[in-house]
Amino acid sequence: MWRPARIEEDPQIVRMCLELNREDPGEEPVPADHIRATLATFRGEPVRGRAVVLEEEGRLEGYALLASFWSNELGGEVCNVDEIYVAPSVRRRGHAAALLEAVEAGPPLWPRSPVAVELEVSPSNAGARSLYAGLGFTPIRNQMLRRRR
Repeated sequence: MWRPARIEEDPQIVRMCLELNREDPGEEPVPADHIRATLATFRGEPVRGRAVVLEEEGRLEGYALLASFWSNELGGEVCNVDEIYVAPSVRRRGHAAALLEAVEAGPPLWPRSPVAVELEVSPSNAGARSLYAGLGFTPIRNQMLRRRR
């Protein structure tokens, strides 16, 4: 079951995030300090987003970082699934689909029903791409660009 994360679970979320980045690395490794700062920011400024965890039989088996932004084009709040991780031992049981359904429903995982849910997926992650396509996600026309400072 997905639920909002608690502060005492931060070390486990950090561990899972580092595991996600080992499994599916981005352009640069994500330092543990970034993860802790994200969790602290979400708690201090909940309008920015929230961390949620997957709990099964009293164990944390996954996490997701959900970030909010307003889209003028879409006319409302968009929930961006910045990261999602499910432990290998409990994958392929519908947890990702359950998370996305719960986010779209609004409380308690998300403050209100968003106008859209967005996520990124690595081009090489065929399994995730197939999963998300099966859940109705489609590529958008515009390509994301980034300039770092």
